Amino acid sequence: METTALLVIDLQNDFCTGPTAAARHPGSLPRIGEVARNTARAVERARADGVEVIFVRFVGDPGYQGPSWRRRDRVLGKRPKCLENTWGAEFCEVIPRPGEAVFTKYACFDAFLDPGLERHLTGAGVERLVLAGLYTDVCVDSTARTAFQKGFHITVLTDCTAALHLDDADVLRFMTAVYGARTTTHDRWSPLAPQEDACSPPASNTASR
Repeated sequence: METTALLVIDLQNDFCTGPTAAARHPGSLPRIGEVARNTARAVERARADGVEVIFVRFVGDPGYQGPSWRRRDRVLGKRPKCLENTWGAEFCEVIPRPGEAVFTKYACFDAFLDPGLERHLTGAGVERLVLAGLYTDVCVDSTARTAFQKGFHITVLTDCTAALHLDDADVLRFMTAVYGARTTTHDRWSPLAPQEDACSPPASNTASR
């Protein structure tokens, strides 16, 4: 049986709740709230079954942004999010327990840009990453892409993530076709079951926005 870890990506206040999140998700903030609650349930299930839960957080202070990031924000009028040591950067709906690993992305999308993540996964013998969090088409996809290239098997919990710019179903089909990702929902995922039985086959991958 594969050794599995649940990777919770950027489930933070500025992405999930409050005025900053509301400005990014006009009319769809309830959907993000549902994603956060479903992710909390997935975390509870993983903990109950003894599956490791790993948290990833984003910190977007201008001091951490590269020149291209700062230019993009200036051109598009974007304000920095998840500023270090602020409420907006705190985890939403579920927080790490003592001893659970937390990795930080400093103004970047891919969780593997924190080199400690790969070292941790390799040291723990993790073979499959189950992904939840935000956003399907940005940080979840960026992390899944690198994970696949580094040899990890991927599962995406489709009701524990949501896209920001693209259609969820399109992004999930892409992940299935290119990364061989499996998809399922938090209530159908069984952390200790063989993955072939626990997840929907790639041909049935769908998600609603």
